[in-house]
Amino acid sequence: MPEVTRATRCQLRSGLRSHCSALRSDEVRCVNGIPVTSPPRTVFDVAATATVRELEKALNEMEVRGITDELSIPGLLDRYPRKRGAGKLKALLADEAAVRGVSRQELEDRFAALLDDTDLPRPQRNAAVAVRGRFFEADCLWVGERVIVELDGRAAHGTRRAFEADRERDRLLQVDGWRVVRITWRQLRDDAPAVLADLRALLRGAEPPTL
Repeated sequence: MPEVTRATRCQLRSGLRSHCSALRSDEVRCVNGIPVTSPPRTVFDVAATATVRELEKALNEMEVRGITDELSIPGLLDRYPRKRGAGKLKALLADEAAVRGVSRQELEDRFAALLDDTDLPRPQRNAAVAVRGRFFEADCLWVGERVIVELDGRAAHGTRRAFEADRERDRLLQVDGWRVVRITWRQLRDDAPAVLADLRALLRGAEPPTL
């Protein structure tokens, strides 16, 4: 449903949702002659009624499209710290910053600790793999099972070059008979039982279970 924000309350025709809120000049843009809220302000307003998952999708869409603005969402949070939905946005931004700051060593240590509580075989860590005359370093390598786990951190794998290189490497390894699985910090933190179940299935040579 289209939403309209005005500085004063008014009666709108059916099919429109009305909001009453003062908007500063740096929170408004003009598109085809129509004044609209800026992308950060739009997300900020949506936070009042959106779920956390919907907010994550909105923030991800802004990142994918490279949408930036002079007044950022953190700037709006500083300006309106008590606005409805501000808490959800602060938590999401704080979590994103924390995930970006996770080091490779922290990822490896967390994965190793997860395996320590299981009967799964231990992998070779940071091991070299030769494919078509090229050598790649695998974060975790099970030679007999031909399984590789890559521990993906945003800092090392979030760039455009890393995106391309990772996928080329995965393609070459899979064609050579390796099964490559990428595991992130959030997956280790928030979904460890499912990660272990899938890894156990891979090491046994079975298809991962449907969750």
